[in-house]
Amino acid sequence: MTPTRPHTPVRPIWLCRACARPWPCGTARLTLNREYADDRIGLCLYLSSQLHQAVADLYRLNPDRAPEPPQLFARFLGWARLRPTVSADREPD
Repeated sequence: MTPTRPHTPVRPIWLCRACARPWPCGTARLTLNREYADDRIGLCLYLSSQLHQAVADLYRLNPDRAPEPPQLFARFLGWARLRPTVSADREPD
């Protein structure tokens, strides 16, 4: 049986090492959600640092065709927003 490659980024192009999709790919998102299941803030901090590095790499590679900031935000952080909290005395956010 051949070992599977991890769904981690190939820098500086920020494609997934395993499936060649823009990182974080769907599998990477599922893995990160599982790893950070009890630490959403930690997940957002980790993804923010990855976003910062990706912006630097992608703009350095091709400043005229780099992804727009809203696209990069959606790709790295938009899917990982904090979940609403519910308390007995107030409605969910």
